[in-house]
Amino acid sequence: MKFKKTKFHGLVVIHPKVHNDDRGYFYESYKKPVFDSLGLSSDFVQDNQALSKKNTLRGLHYQLKYPQGKLIQVILGKVYDVALDIRRGSPTFGEYFGIVLSDENHKIVYVPKGFAHGYSVLSETAIFQYKCTDIYHPEDEHGILWNDPSLKIDWQTIQPHISKKDLGFSP
Repeated sequence: MKFKKTKFHGLVVIHPKVHNDDRGYFYESYKKPVFDSLGLSSDFVQDNQALSKKNTLRGLHYQLKYPQGKLIQVILGKVYDVALDIRRGSPTFGEYFGIVLSDENHKIVYVPKGFAHGYSVLSETAIFQYKCTDIYHPEDEHGILWNDPSLKIDWQTIQPHISKKDLGFSP
């Protein structure tokens, strides 16, 4: 695995070593000793998976009392993944990191606690999977409106399909 740091403290893009042959491919997507050696939180307590159709946009979600670090990958399809730094005092507060994740590029992103997160589906369907460092607490779920004009996020989709809950978030 290769770990590429970003300008966002603690946010890392992981390039696994993919072994391809005529049967398909194999790679390690997570290895606790490697994460621990890099100082990345690896105490994952919940795994989530979502199947979404093209132009679905989910987010931007976060928890305040129970913030979650996330290890994110796309099992099938292609998405544009966004992590928005909401850590007060951070030099990158209010800035976002965006990356295309797919079943072809096999990139994995580690997003530390203190980020709002969302993604838009670019392929016909996508299976999105992520590990969390804390469990989901519905009473602590918060969000930021996906098209907040101050963020200037290019979600790489036209006419996104968004849940009523996500449409109700404030900028």
